[in-house]
Amino acid sequence: MLPSGRFRIRGASAISWQQHRSRNDRTRPIKTFIHSARNGSLGLIELRRPAAINALTRGMLVELTEVFTAWAQDPTVSMVVLRGAGERGFCAGGDIKDFHAAVTESEHARFLELLSLEFDLNETISSYPKPVLTLVHGLCMGGGIGLASHASIRITTPEARFAMPETRIGYSPDVGGTHLMGRAPGHLGEYLVLTASTFSGADAVELGFADMMVESERFEELADALEDFEAMPAPEIAAGLEVLFGSFAASGLAAARPWIDAAFSAPDLAGILERLDAMGHRAAAEAAAAIRANSPTSLECALAAVRAARAEDHLRSALDRELRVADYLMHRPDLAEGIRAQVIDKDRNPAWTPARLDEVDTAAVAAVIAEAP
Repeated sequence: MLPSGRFRIRGASAISWQQHRSRNDRTRPIKTFIHSARNGSLGLIELRRPAAINALTRGMLVELTEVFTAWAQDPTVSMVVLRGAGERGFCAGGDIKDFHAAVTESEHARFLELLSLEFDLNETISSYPKPVLTLVHGLCMGGGIGLASHASIRITTPEARFAMPETRIGYSPDVGGTHLMGRAPGHLGEYLVLTASTFSGADAVELGFADMMVESERFEELADALEDFEAMPAPEIAAGLEVLFGSFAASGLAAARPWIDAAFSAPDLAGILERLDAMGHRAAAEAAAAIRANSPTSLECALAAVRAARAEDHLRSALDRELRVADYLMHRPDLAEGIRAQVIDKDRNPAWTPARLDEVDTAAVAAVIAEAP
């Protein structure tokens, strides 16, 4: 595999996006950690913050929004390609330490505005008038899923690791994650948000977070072939790329669906845990233990949000609901405590408030979920 940040131009040797210049190339200066360039009719965007696994800052979100907006209106751009620099992953999500600073320094409004900007970008990618192709390798979490999994052509590697682990830090899935989880087969969505488990590239295809797998060493070959697909609709591009480059790996989640569906179809958290405890096998016990380690309030929010999103099946409604849930959780103690325990002090021993599921104010959670936008 070529070093990340290099894009092979057909008929030429591998060169970096920064080095590529032609009359058709309209390269934007690097303002933050985003690099965008033109290669013929292809618009190329790379997240370039590899030391932080391309974790998103406000500046990155602003520039991504600017680039997507400009290219949507540019008739000479036929397709947008988005990838992440570095070997460790596509994008680790939002900058968690910035989130912690916002909730501990009473800057909730500022951070809600940032989330609103991010959610609008997710919707823009979902409804973009041109094909958007995302190349996901390594780690893809939270906000990274918001960028990658709402695109029209979503490519990942078998060994990629996806996650929406928000309940582990006292938060709830956002960036349209509840919409994606609600669309997942059976009750895999509930399982993943409640346990905060990671899942593979093969699982991502099973869940609907990705369309196909390509071996990482073929990413550059695939990128080299994209100009052959310019001006074609996204479904035809995806079909052609899968024929030429597609790989296969079995989904572990697909194999586990019988017991996951049996447990996570219960009407509430107490019922889910009761069913898991009664199953008696190792995987069920591990799932129950993972749930009990997470924030009780976040668990109630996540479960309700995924099920509401499934009922509506509408991305904008899910995003609006997620913003309301974010506002609710940002004013509760679990978010700051969860980030402290998992990211700052790393003692992995959060003190949740309340500490028990039966102490959660479920009426307040239900009101936030049901509130009109």
